[in-house]
Amino acid sequence: MSDPVFSISRLGWDESLAIAFAPFRERGMSAGRVAVQDKHHYVIFAETGELLARIAGKLFHDSCGDAALPKVGDWVAFKHAPGDAKAVIHAVLPRRTKLCRKFSGRETEEQILVTNIDIAFIVLALDETFNARLLERFLSMVHEGGARPVIVLNKTDLCSDLDAYMTATELSAGGAPVVAVSAKTRKALKQLLEYITPTSTVTFIGKSGVGKSTLVNKLYGEAIQPTVEVRAIDSKGRHTTTWRELIVLPNGGLVIDTPGMREFQLWMAGEGIHEAFPDIELLAVQCRFRECSHTQEKDCAVKLALVKGTLSQERFNNFAKLRQELAFLGQTRLYHQPFGRGASETDKRKKSARKKWRYTDTDSGEDD
Repeated sequence: MSDPVFSISRLGWDESLAIAFAPFRERGMSAGRVAVQDKHHYVIFAETGELLARIAGKLFHDSCGDAALPKVGDWVAFKHAPGDAKAVIHAVLPRRTKLCRKFSGRETEEQILVTNIDIAFIVLALDETFNARLLERFLSMVHEGGARPVIVLNKTDLCSDLDAYMTATELSAGGAPVVAVSAKTRKALKQLLEYITPTSTVTFIGKSGVGKSTLVNKLYGEAIQPTVEVRAIDSKGRHTTTWRELIVLPNGGLVIDTPGMREFQLWMAGEGIHEAFPDIELLAVQCRFRECSHTQEKDCAVKLALVKGTLSQERFNNFAKLRQELAFLGQTRLYHQPFGRGASETDKRKKSARKKWRYTDTDSGEDD
């Protein structure tokens, strides 16, 4: 782990957080930021330095699911008595932004990956793994969580047709900035660093092997994150980052490196999917019917754009697939609410009385 500057103002602390923390300060607590999470054990950065921490039993039992527990990037209220080996986290302060997805498997529960980030760098490699459809999924997640997406095309040193990749990316980017870099040759890394300002927090997300940890190392200036080469035969990546970690860069910015994603199922995206497909949204307002499904209705501007070729069939198919996936998730979520810790007995009885729906996950994205 890097050696951070232990000043909470340097870690992104601001007035809104100070207001939210005031009641806990009155109870003798201190504020810190989660840097590493290992199940229910944590490393937090605070004014007093780097501390090992655990969550209080009350916080654990009162939480209504995993999403309510501290995650990397969270600001927390904690107590640390002199002589104690670990600090105790009593509360999680309100989150400004988050990146989340649905837990893999049949349960419809939110899994929060990182919190309180300003920019999410969506990293794609310029090789056989490049996937514009997966990019659109990531964009939906980033927009929904409230962060700003920046698309990073890595491995330009291995790419023979950068213009073609740039064109394909910009068609799916929805207006998000696109930066082509090479972690190996350091091409355009200065341009990338311009997005990481002091006290701001960024994260790198993407499939395994796209070069996220190598980019973090280059931005930091030394090998702080382990890396390995991808398999040359199929460009498949091997996991090097196995946990999420908050790192303080020499320029004062903060970065959270994340494991590669082998599976990525959307959570409850509302505006996120609309912001990821602004071209389709713009066409949709021209449709005759307000709730047009863009399938059988008359005077559909989206269908007309498909016929004219101004909207690609692949992009529309992905939009329709994501929209259907979210609608299905919204329905099944009613039957799979995570009533556990903190749930009332009435809620638990309702849970047991519900019909058990079965469904099959068809997402072929990627994750840790």
